[in-house]
Amino acid sequence: MRPTAALTPLVALVVAATALTACGGGSGSDPDTVKVSFKQSTDNSVKVMDTYLADIKKQFEKAHPGKKVELVPIKAPDSEYYTKLQQMLRSPKTAPDLVYEDTFLINSDITSGYLKPLDPYLAKWPDWNRFMDTAKAAARGEDGKTYGVPDGTDTRGLWFSKDIFAKAGLPADWQPKTWNDVLTAARTIKRKVPGVIPLNVYTGKPVGEAATMQTFEMLLYGTNDGSTDPLYDKASKKWIAGGQGFEDALAFVETVYKEKLGPDVSDALDLNVMTRVRGEWLPQGELGIALDGSWLPQDWLPGSGHEWPEWSEELGLAAMPTQHGQAPGKVSMSGGWTWSIPAKAANPDLAFEFIRTMQTKANAQKWYIANSGIAVREDVAEDPAYVDAQPGIKFFTDLVASTHYRPAYPAYPKVSTAIQEAMESVTTGDASADEATSAYTDALKDATDNQVVER
Repeated sequence: MRPTAALTPLVALVVAATALTACGGGSGSDPDTVKVSFKQSTDNSVKVMDTYLADIKKQFEKAHPGKKVELVPIKAPDSEYYTKLQQMLRSPKTAPDLVYEDTFLINSDITSGYLKPLDPYLAKWPDWNRFMDTAKAAARGEDGKTYGVPDGTDTRGLWFSKDIFAKAGLPADWQPKTWNDVLTAARTIKRKVPGVIPLNVYTGKPVGEAATMQTFEMLLYGTNDGSTDPLYDKASKKWIAGGQGFEDALAFVETVYKEKLGPDVSDALDLNVMTRVRGEWLPQGELGIALDGSWLPQDWLPGSGHEWPEWSEELGLAAMPTQHGQAPGKVSMSGGWTWSIPAKAANPDLAFEFIRTMQTKANAQKWYIANSGIAVREDVAEDPAYVDAQPGIKFFTDLVASTHYRPAYPAYPKVSTAIQEAMESVTTGDASADEATSAYTDALKDATDNQVVER
């Protein structure tokens, strides 16, 4: 996940104008040109997606004489990207032919009528049978139709500095069993290795969904045995009010910042904190433990601008434990992105042909490795060339067995915002975990038209 930021009214107007201009006309577009809109990294040195799509463009144009691909990058943090994308999708004059959709927002866009169901295309595409069922489900609407082709997934765990651990007298093969083990390690680092940040957990509204998914849900989904969803009750189709598990997850975040085990609050609530974790704090040995995602190595590969060939020797990996070590013992969250065709796309058939080119086994495998992603094609996941391509791939792929997916229903973005507000209030000390939990339940009722159940 990447940083998010709220837009000021003036900036929002400029962003909207830029987005609408950038994508040109949809309905009056050249029928031989497919427009592909994607999220470009806000870090100028990270060109993983740009490089990959440029290669796919060459392949596509060579295989389809007379057809052209126009790449339309949107360079923005997540929340601004979502805003721009939805503005573009509303009109045939601005809708591209293919868009990059975050799975957490896809159901909201489906409900708004922005996306085209892909089932007629998928039924005639043999490779669709190669995709894992869990990945397919992430792009499926409540109507049972599929609205996107996933290009990989991700998992999350604990990255830690072996050098800092050695100085703190902590083991190089550290594998915490409980939340308290994580906090104890952070406290030890604070005491024995002054001048470094013991533990980073993303929090608050500036980083948006990264706070919700990479921190809060990693905690919340570890408060039970995994047999029930602690956020959404599928039986009643209602969201679950803040309870003891919710409060415990907030209390963990509260402890990190109250005991000054994390970054300074001003740094934690800076929208650039994610770039700093990957580009500065971890590579420069300034951070002990980071609760973060499987994709981090893409920033450290040759040509990334933040080359760090020694990362696999200098960093250790550990699974995030459940709260008290209860079964299954570890927890992870998975998300990912899909390629979707807008309902108002001018050239949907051409767009799906581009998807087919991207999602050959060879091209899919190339993408998973380039962006440190987790394979969602079974044939790639079983290929030794993928498994052995990069340190850490096997570790994060194995976490899929312990992973959870967000209940990405239409109200989820509002629920996520309410969680971020609760996290921010305990981070700044404006509210206790108990107070923030009560405030969350009130906000949840407003966000879901009172579709809330106690558990």
